Amino acid sequence: MTACRSPGKLFVLSGPSGTGKSTVVARALAPGDLNLHVAVSATTRPPRPGEKEGVHYHFWNRDQFDAAVARGEFLEWAEVYGQRYGTLKSEVDPFLARGVNVLLEIDVQGAEQVARQRPDCIRIFMRTPSLEEYEKRLRQRGTEDETALQRRLHAAAQELAEADHYDYLLTNDKLDQAVADFRAIIQRLGGPRTCSTN
Repeated sequence: MTACRSPGKLFVLSGPSGTGKSTVVARALAPGDLNLHVAVSATTRPPRPGEKEGVHYHFWNRDQFDAAVARGEFLEWAEVYGQRYGTLKSEVDPFLARGVNVLLEIDVQGAEQVARQRPDCIRIFMRTPSLEEYEKRLRQRGTEDETALQRRLHAAAQELAEADHYDYLLTNDKLDQAVADFRAIIQRLGGPRTCSTN
């Protein structure tokens, strides 16, 4: 591994569920030239079809999660829609120390907690062009019933009100442009790839 002269930078990506954050990140990382580790969150919610342990989330039961909270292992955590989500310090600090940039894909509650503890973090907010487009994408995803969908729409409106507190605002209207914009932020602020994420 190439030695790094300075710590990595912490990036936080937020936005309503269904805005395409994971898709944008996956495409941005695909060329393999970004010095960026995507932290894997822990959650108490069950996996969705196709999701893998340790890749999409660390899927824990409530007792495991509570024990980790008690041991102070989380940088941030919150309860959302009756399930807990959190970022483990072990997914962040060892990488930053090696000069690897770290991305947290978390909600606005978590982002606020991180910003209080790590005020030098770089916050990026992703949105759709409109709430109508957001609703259309959620319906196409087909993972929520009508009650859950309406709850997410209400939450989205609340999250959008927090967008002004972020350093960068990305609108995921055209996917290729959103990917390019996201990559530009990471490359400009995170520097060239000089360190291994392994």
